[in-house]
Amino acid sequence: SLTILQEGFSRPGADGTFEADCSITLVRGGPVTALVDTGGPWGRRRLLDDLEAVGVSPRDVTHVLCTHGHSDHVGNLNLFPSAALLVGFDLSCGDGVYLPNGLARGVPYAPHPGFLEVVATPGHVRAHVSVVVRGTELGTVVVAGDLFEREGDEEVWRGLSEDPRRQEESRGWAAGVADVVVPGHGAAFRVLRDGCGGCGDVEEEN
Repeated sequence: SLTILQEGFSRPGADGTFEADCSITLVRGGPVTALVDTGGPWGRRRLLDDLEAVGVSPRDVTHVLCTHGHSDHVGNLNLFPSAALLVGFDLSCGDGVYLPNGLARGVPYAPHPGFLEVVATPGHVRAHVSVVVRGTELGTVVVAGDLFEREGDEEVWRGLSEDPRRQEESRGWAAGVADVVVPGHGAAFRVLRDGCGGCGDVEEEN
Protein backbone atom coordinates (compact mmCIF):
# COMPACT_ATOMS: atom_id res chain seq x y z
CA SER A 1 0.00 0.00 0.00
CA LEU A 2 1.07 3.56 -0.65
CA THR A 3 0.00 6.62 1.33
CA ILE A 4 1.01 10.19 0.61
CA LEU A 5 1.52 11.69 4.05
CA GLN A 6 2.35 15.14 2.70
CA GLU A 7 1.78 16.62 -0.74
CA GLY A 8 4.80 18.66 -1.71
CA PHE A 9 4.60 22.31 -2.72
CA SER A 10 6.73 25.19 -3.93
CA ARG A 11 5.53 28.79 -3.74
CA PRO A 12 7.64 31.63 -5.17
CA GLY A 13 7.91 34.92 -3.32
CA ALA A 14 7.95 38.39 -4.87
CA ASP A 15 11.54 38.96 -3.65
CA GLY A 16 13.02 35.96 -5.46
CA THR A 17 12.76 33.56 -2.53
CA PHE A 18 10.44 30.58 -2.49
CA GLU A 19 8.81 28.48 0.20
CA ALA A 20 8.89 24.73 -0.36
CA ASP A 21 8.60 21.33 1.21
CA CYS A 22 8.60 17.94 -0.45
CA SER A 23 6.12 15.13 -0.86
CA ILE A 24 6.44 12.46 1.84
CA THR A 25 5.24 8.97 0.94
CA LEU A 26 4.77 5.87 3.09
CA VAL A 27 5.03 2.43 1.46
CA ARG A 28 4.02 -0.71 3.35
CA GLY A 29 4.13 -4.31 2.22
CA GLY A 30 5.75 -7.60 3.17
CA PRO A 31 8.85 -7.03 5.30
CA VAL A 32 9.16 -3.34 4.44
CA THR A 33 7.73 -0.15 5.90
CA ALA A 34 9.48 2.54 3.90
CA LEU A 35 9.34 6.32 4.05
CA VAL A 36 10.27 8.09 0.83
CA ASP A 37 11.72 11.51 1.70
CA THR A 38 11.27 13.08 5.13
CA GLY A 39 10.48 16.73 4.48
CA GLY A 40 12.35 19.62 6.01
CA PRO A 41 13.24 19.87 9.71
CA TRP A 42 10.61 22.57 10.16
CA GLY A 43 7.96 19.86 9.62
CA ARG A 44 9.20 17.44 12.28
CA ARG A 45 6.10 17.54 14.48
CA ARG A 46 3.75 17.29 11.50
CA LEU A 47 5.57 14.23 10.18
CA LEU A 48 5.36 12.46 13.54
CA ASP A 49 1.65 13.30 13.78
CA ASP A 50 1.01 12.07 10.24
CA LEU A 51 2.74 8.77 10.95
CA GLU A 52 0.82 8.33 14.18
CA ALA A 53 -2.45 8.96 12.32
CA VAL A 54 -1.81 5.90 10.13
CA GLY A 55 -0.60 3.73 13.01
CA VAL A 56 3.14 3.90 12.34
CA SER A 57 5.82 4.86 14.84
CA PRO A 58 9.36 5.86 13.83
CA ARG A 59 10.70 2.53 15.10
CA ASP A 60 8.32 0.69 12.71
CA VAL A 61 10.04 2.25 9.68
CA THR A 62 12.51 -0.23 8.19
CA HIS A 63 13.82 1.98 5.36
CA VAL A 64 14.07 5.72 4.77
CA LEU A 65 14.67 6.35 1.07
CA CYS A 66 15.62 9.95 0.30
CA THR A 67 15.60 10.79 -3.38
CA HIS A 68 18.45 13.30 -2.94
CA GLY A 69 20.22 15.34 -0.31
CA HIS A 70 18.44 18.70 -0.41
CA SER A 71 17.27 19.97 2.99
CA ASP A 72 13.55 19.71 2.24
CA HIS A 73 13.96 15.99 1.52
CA VAL A 74 16.30 14.83 4.30
CA GLY A 75 15.48 17.14 7.21
CA ASN A 76 14.09 14.47 9.54
CA LEU A 77 16.46 11.55 9.04
CA ASN A 78 17.39 11.59 12.73
CA LEU A 79 13.86 10.44 13.65
CA PHE A 80 14.64 6.97 12.26
CA PRO A 81 17.98 5.76 13.71
CA SER A 82 17.03 2.07 13.50
CA ALA A 83 16.10 2.18 9.78
CA ALA A 84 18.29 1.56 6.79
CA LEU A 85 18.97 5.07 5.43
CA LEU A 86 19.43 5.83 1.77
CA VAL A 87 20.27 9.36 0.61
CA GLY A 88 20.85 9.45 -3.13
CA PHE A 89 23.49 6.78 -3.69
CA ASP A 90 24.63 6.50 -0.04
CA LEU A 91 23.21 3.58 1.96
CA SER A 92 23.86 3.18 5.69
CA CYS A 93 22.47 1.37 8.68
CA GLY A 94 23.11 1.17 12.40
CA ASP A 95 25.81 3.41 13.82
CA GLY A 96 27.11 4.87 10.59
CA VAL A 97 27.85 1.61 8.79
CA TYR A 98 27.85 2.27 5.04
CA LEU A 99 26.78 -0.56 2.78
CA PRO A 100 27.96 -1.19 -0.79
CA ASN A 101 25.38 -0.80 -3.54
CA GLY A 102 25.34 -0.40 -7.29
CA LEU A 103 23.20 2.72 -7.71
CA ALA A 104 26.09 4.84 -9.01
CA ARG A 105 26.59 2.18 -11.71
CA GLY A 106 22.89 2.07 -12.59
CA VAL A 107 22.12 -1.11 -10.61
CA PRO A 108 18.82 -0.78 -8.66
CA TYR A 109 18.65 -1.29 -4.90
CA ALA A 110 15.69 -3.51 -4.02
CA PRO A 111 14.50 -3.54 -0.39
CA HIS A 112 11.58 -5.78 -1.47
CA PRO A 113 12.44 -7.42 -4.81
CA GLY A 114 9.61 -7.40 -7.31
CA PHE A 115 7.64 -4.84 -5.34
CA LEU A 116 9.90 -2.02 -4.16
CA GLU A 117 13.12 -0.89 -5.77
CA VAL A 118 15.22 2.25 -5.91
CA VAL A 119 16.51 3.32 -9.32
CA ALA A 120 19.12 5.94 -10.20
CA THR A 121 17.45 8.86 -12.00
CA PRO A 122 20.21 11.47 -12.31
CA GLY A 123 19.71 15.00 -13.53
CA HIS A 124 18.21 17.23 -10.86
CA VAL A 125 21.39 16.27 -9.01
CA ARG A 126 23.90 13.61 -10.01
CA ALA A 127 23.00 11.24 -7.16
CA HIS A 128 19.21 11.40 -7.55
CA VAL A 129 17.03 8.31 -7.20
CA SER A 130 13.38 7.43 -7.66
CA VAL A 131 11.42 4.71 -5.88
CA VAL A 132 9.37 2.25 -7.95
CA VAL A 133 6.44 0.61 -6.15
CA ARG A 134 4.76 -2.24 -8.02
CA GLY A 135 1.57 -4.14 -7.25
CA THR A 136 -0.51 -1.29 -5.82
CA GLU A 137 -4.18 -0.82 -6.70
CA LEU A 138 -3.03 2.07 -8.90
CA GLY A 139 -0.55 -0.10 -10.75
CA THR A 140 3.11 0.90 -10.76
CA VAL A 141 3.85 4.10 -8.85
CA VAL A 142 7.10 6.01 -9.25
CA VAL A 143 7.85 8.24 -6.26
CA ALA A 144 10.04 10.58 -8.22
CA GLY A 145 11.45 13.22 -5.90
CA ASP A 146 12.47 16.23 -7.96
CA LEU A 147 12.78 14.28 -11.18
CA PHE A 148 9.35 15.89 -11.64
CA GLU A 149 8.62 19.08 -9.71
CA ARG A 150 4.91 18.70 -10.39
CA GLU A 151 2.56 17.78 -13.21
CA GLY A 152 3.04 20.11 -16.17
CA ASP A 153 6.41 21.38 -14.92
CA GLU A 154 7.98 21.95 -18.36
CA GLU A 155 8.54 25.64 -17.65
CA VAL A 156 10.52 25.12 -14.46
CA TRP A 157 12.39 21.81 -14.13
CA ARG A 158 15.30 22.62 -16.44
CA GLY A 159 16.19 25.74 -14.46
CA LEU A 160 16.53 23.60 -11.32
CA SER A 161 18.54 20.81 -12.95
CA GLU A 162 22.28 20.16 -12.64
CA ASP A 163 22.16 18.10 -15.84
CA PRO A 164 19.05 18.72 -17.97
CA ARG A 165 20.04 16.19 -20.64
CA ARG A 166 20.33 13.33 -18.17
CA GLN A 167 17.21 14.45 -16.33
CA GLU A 168 15.23 14.43 -19.57
CA GLU A 169 16.38 10.84 -20.13
CA SER A 170 15.42 9.91 -16.57
CA ARG A 171 12.01 11.55 -16.97
CA GLY A 172 11.41 9.59 -20.17
CA TRP A 173 12.28 6.34 -18.40
CA ALA A 174 9.89 7.13 -15.52
CA ALA A 175 7.06 8.03 -17.88
CA GLY A 176 7.52 4.67 -19.60
CA VAL A 177 7.41 2.70 -16.34
CA ALA A 178 4.85 4.51 -14.19
CA ASP A 179 1.09 4.41 -14.11
CA VAL A 180 1.21 7.14 -11.46
CA VAL A 181 3.98 9.60 -10.56
CA VAL A 182 4.37 11.21 -7.14
CA PRO A 183 6.38 14.38 -7.89
CA GLY A 184 8.51 16.28 -5.43
CA HIS A 185 6.41 19.42 -5.16
CA GLY A 186 2.87 18.78 -6.33
CA ALA A 187 -0.06 16.40 -6.48
CA ALA A 188 0.32 12.85 -7.78
CA PHE A 189 -0.65 12.44 -11.41
CA ARG A 190 -1.53 9.58 -13.70
CA VAL A 191 0.67 8.92 -16.73
CA LEU A 192 -1.03 8.39 -20.07
CA ARG A 193 1.11 6.89 -22.76
CA ASP A 194 0.27 9.83 -25.08
CA GLY A 195 0.65 12.45 -22.34
CA CYS A 196 -0.17 13.12 -18.71
CA GLY A 197 -3.44 13.84 -16.97
CA GLY A 198 -4.48 14.41 -13.40
CA CYS A 199 -5.33 11.35 -11.35
CA GLY A 200 -6.63 13.00 -8.20
CA ASP A 201 -5.63 11.98 -4.71
CA VAL A 202 -3.58 8.78 -4.62
CA GLU A 203 -4.52 7.94 -1.03
CA GLU A 204 -8.23 8.27 -1.79
CA GLU A 205 -7.92 6.08 -4.89
CA ASN A 206 -6.18 3.41 -2.82
